[in-house]
Amino acid sequence: MYYIIVNPASKSGRGAKIWALLEPVLQEKNIPYKVFFSKEAGHVIKIVSSLTSGLTASDDAEALKLIVLGGDGTLNEVLQGIPDFNKVQLGYIPTGSSNDMARDLALSKDPAAVLERILSCRQATKMDIGCITYESTSDELSRRHGENILLKRYFSVSCGIGFDAAVCEEALSSRFKNILNKLGLGKLTYLTIALKQLIAARKVSCDICLDDNETIHLSKFLFVTGMIHQYEGGGFKFCPNADFHDGIIDVCAIGNIPKLLVLVALPTAFKGSHYRFKGIDRYAAGKLRIHTSSPLWVHTDGEVSVKADAITLTCEKDKLQMLL
Repeated sequence: MYYIIVNPASKSGRGAKIWALLEPVLQEKNIPYKVFFSKEAGHVIKIVSSLTSGLTASDDAEALKLIVLGGDGTLNEVLQGIPDFNKVQLGYIPTGSSNDMARDLALSKDPAAVLERILSCRQATKMDIGCITYESTSDELSRRHGENILLKRYFSVSCGIGFDAAVCEEALSSRFKNILNKLGLGKLTYLTIALKQLIAARKVSCDICLDDNETIHLSKFLFVTGMIHQYEGGGFKFCPNADFHDGIIDVCAIGNIPKLLVLVALPTAFKGSHYRFKGIDRYAAGKLRIHTSSPLWVHTDGEVSVKADAITLTCEKDKLQMLL
């Protein structure tokens, strides 16, 4: 039995159209399945929590097989609803606007081919995921953002604070994004918003502590992102050395660099060649703590709900079982 979660709104309605093409394939092959459609932000978490609530701790219990049609954000919500990753195997059919995890995994752009690969998979591939802990107290976060804030959240692709999260936060509500997605020009959304956010960015300092040991101080920074996979933001190869099997979070930090030079450097990140610019540095650690002088937006896989000034990122090695 496959449990299928569809985000019909992904990529401006493309998710629903793709499911309409894939469902007949399952029916023709007589594959048993149940499908669930997400209705709003946070709904996927509730669906997955309901499906996995009865999972037994028995070692010989069969793993629940989930297939997700959506973007990186939909996949992120799935992770939050899984209580025991040993009991869930996950298939992913990308239908989002960024699809950065699919890009790193070199998944086919043909959804039918991805589905066939999932159905024929006999041995799940283990993959690292990241975990962020917000160190601000629950009272502080509730006062800023409301009551339903997760103080701990998983991410499959990346987690960033500062500029990249601010871009994601604006893109999530952008009508311009929906128009460009329909025209097949979704990447321009992030580039356009990035220019706007770059101009508006204010001076904030931060400290980055690696594995409770070395601390890097940046008197001014644009953003810090910790990554499990190589890409974020619709194809920016911010961490070309990221390996989703190594138990390490790769870190891209853009520090004290003139805004004009950022305009030159950002396009080179599509090829992963941005580290040649002074002020753009790469680090790696199994754990990193980031403290900023002012609260800034934080994203997990492009999903943004919280501003924080103290966060800890850790890598959960081989935690996720993927049907690839």
